Amino acid sequence: MDSDYRIFDILNRYKTTFKDKSDAFGYKEGGVWKTYSAAEYIEKVNQVSTALLSLGIKKDDKIATVISNSPEWNFIDMGLQQVGAVHVPIYPTISIENFKHIFADADVKALFFSDSVFYDFIKPAINEKIEYVVCVDDKIDGVDSWSEFLDKGKNIASQKIEQIKATIVAQDVMSIIYTSGTTGTPKGVMLTHRNFVSNFYGCVPVLWENPIKTALSFLPLCHVYERMLGYVYQYEGISVYYVKSINLISESLKEVKPEMFCSVPRVLEKSYDKIVDKARDLPLLSKMIFYWALGVAEKFDHHTKKSLYYKFQLKLADFLVYKNIRAALGGKMKLVVSGGAVLQSKISRTFWAAGIDVMEGYGLTETSPVIAVSTYDNGIKIGTVGLILKGVEVKFADDGEILCKGPNVMKGYYNNPEQTAEIIDAEGWLHTGDIGRLEDGKYLRITDRKKEMFKTSGGKYVAPQVVESKIKESPFIDNIIVVGENQRFTGAIIVPNMVHFKSWCKIKNIAYSSDIEMVKRDVVINRVQKEVDKYNKNFDKVDSVKAFYLVSDEWSVATNELSPTLKLKRKVLHKKYTDLINEMYSNGKE
Repeated sequence: MDSDYRIFDILNRYKTTFKDKSDAFGYKEGGVWKTYSAAEYIEKVNQVSTALLSLGIKKDDKIATVISNSPEWNFIDMGLQQVGAVHVPIYPTISIENFKHIFADADVKALFFSDSVFYDFIKPAINEKIEYVVCVDDKIDGVDSWSEFLDKGKNIASQKIEQIKATIVAQDVMSIIYTSGTTGTPKGVMLTHRNFVSNFYGCVPVLWENPIKTALSFLPLCHVYERMLGYVYQYEGISVYYVKSINLISESLKEVKPEMFCSVPRVLEKSYDKIVDKARDLPLLSKMIFYWALGVAEKFDHHTKKSLYYKFQLKLADFLVYKNIRAALGGKMKLVVSGGAVLQSKISRTFWAAGIDVMEGYGLTETSPVIAVSTYDNGIKIGTVGLILKGVEVKFADDGEILCKGPNVMKGYYNNPEQTAEIIDAEGWLHTGDIGRLEDGKYLRITDRKKEMFKTSGGKYVAPQVVESKIKESPFIDNIIVVGENQRFTGAIIVPNMVHFKSWCKIKNIAYSSDIEMVKRDVVINRVQKEVDKYNKNFDKVDSVKAFYLVSDEWSVATNELSPTLKLKRKVLHKKYTDLINEMYSNGKE
């Protein structure tokens, strides 16, 4: 691709290759799915650009958005780019203090947000430097609506946009994304047109052998992962249908019938668990067939030659079971891209066996984001994140940390040269903080987070993500955090899968009272112990979970135990369960 390519140049493909496209974007309004055509997309983008110019927005001005997934997100994103303004997308779930920090640190000039409910929350963070505020979905007194904003550009000639676009180069910063992180003050990652272009174009080949027409988008567009895939969709002319809430995924899958989506492992785990939960209520014979089919799926592997007998089993399992898995995802699902954390191998194998290709990838906000991704060109190995992206270099530090260099690496942290120097060394290598290795000389496997590894009091390192990911394969366990820094042994706080336990108790004729009471009962504790013992056989002695406590809490973004990308907030969880952890180590013995 031309090294001078800028993200907004994608719009030229809508003027030529996809000019007749009637559903560039889809959205649901009043219970009905509606669409914007390619021509309407371009028109709206230009309206945003002229409206911004009418407000006096100039090149390099910072404009913040706190908007749910919708076509308007793209209209604003591209409209900002065309006038050289810098897009600062923000998660709606962060604290008011973090909003204040981001608005001040980025010197935000204007703010776009979704609705009136959010406005009541965000109002205390809006400082005097924010000159203009727009509510996209609702009408609020004293705040411009979406239509009022667009009307402001009516008297600006479109030639003005073209003149500004001509001054924008690939090395210009187009977005500052403040990393949510799990602790500390958010840092602003400066990403250029070149960063994003190199990354999305490097990912396009993932789709070449499995052409996609329609995608569902539900991960927050303010996250670099969904955003970059959004550019892939647009470059390839894929229709994108937006879901504003993760709670609406199931019904949207059935209504839209998309062929792909990108996800984080937690969403796939929940989908898998729902499928398994439904099977528990089946008649005995049907249930036996279902679990047999899962067993067949768990043997699926790209690097093992399939015998005629195994191929027969796959076909029979597909006829009896797998077709129902596809139906649960809308019936036309071909491809799922998974990133953000380690995906359980059994889930990947099950989807692959069911005819849904799961392409795992890996990266950081600071790398725009992809460093490695699975590809159809001999680039798939379950349990790994595939091949290093073309044009990207990777090497490993002495302790196994993954170092990265390439056109995808950020320009730096905004207003923060000290932390930029900490993560990017003098030779230009970005230190990811992740531990990994190459398998078979080409497949990247992520083994843990460097900062999340801890030492026991015996001086042995424990990689908690590996243990957590494996134990979460149990249908009896919903979530888990492994603990034990500077302690005698490895322990855990476990959230049981209470839906599964209700079904299990019914089968065992055990009276079920409440979640809070059940996690204290020996019958539940002993069943979880049996599961932990089973999975401990996969670990070295130091990694094995020697003691645990059960809690009935459901960890979520809303309750602050999970980050917006559904990763454990370890410090938050450690603080929340300090008393339980202390009790575990005062009572427990190795």
